[in-house]
Amino acid sequence: MTNRRTVITGGSSGLGLALAHTLAADGDELVLIARNPAKLEAAAVEIRAAVKGARVSHYSVDVSDAQALQETFEDIIEQIGGIDLLINSAGVLREARFEDTTEATFRETFDINLFGVINCCRAALPSLKENSGTIVNIASMASHAGVYGYTAYCASKHALKGFTESLYFELKPQGVRVQLICPPEFDSPMVDALDEGRSPENMAQTQMVPKEPMDVIVRDTMKAIRSGQYHTIAGFNARLAGFAVQHFPGLTRKLGEKIVKKASRGAS
Repeated sequence: MTNRRTVITGGSSGLGLALAHTLAADGDELVLIARNPAKLEAAAVEIRAAVKGARVSHYSVDVSDAQALQETFEDIIEQIGGIDLLINSAGVLREARFEDTTEATFRETFDINLFGVINCCRAALPSLKENSGTIVNIASMASHAGVYGYTAYCASKHALKGFTESLYFELKPQGVRVQLICPPEFDSPMVDALDEGRSPENMAQTQMVPKEPMDVIVRDTMKAIRSGQYHTIAGFNARLAGFAVQHFPGLTRKLGEKIVKKASRGAS
């Protein structure tokens, strides 16, 4: 039993909720953060029903609202006494060609996927330093390569990867562990919603790495949290793809070009 005090953003659904179940079983005291209060309450009820004695509280706040988030974290720290683990799992995923992606979509994507993480890290950092805590940022395989239709999403995740690596070097001497998790697409409400209206080109390119089941992503993420490993690509197929992108970037780009071209011809 860990008895950690853990804050999870995006904790009402998807990976955040799945991790919350596992961490509750480990004995963590959980605080879930998300925007929808009804979903948050349902998530807390679900965890308490699944894990006897689970300690779960929740706060409805938009991670892109820095002031509201600061006030929320102050309240969280007062209520539970501090933070040992911060998991930044909140995110948005939109798919459209660059020419069809509005400035508003770019800003929303960066506000949540990048600035939401920055806001949470800033608000939690004093307590994390006091408790020699850990920050876990959930990025994506999209932080390693470009994908058709993901100009906003890939850009935000590449930025998150750079932020996380820089933060690692700054906080390591201060006793705060920083970790980066990069899953491929996996079974989740966010990806399922996207599947309903993907472009053929995006569908073809993303399927170069088969979609993983949620339990695989949770397993690899928890393994990383327990071991302290800085960078984790979750899922075996994604690790193979990550190796190829790192060591054979020209080849993987050419392969992506061919797949996108074939999908585009089939759609016309």
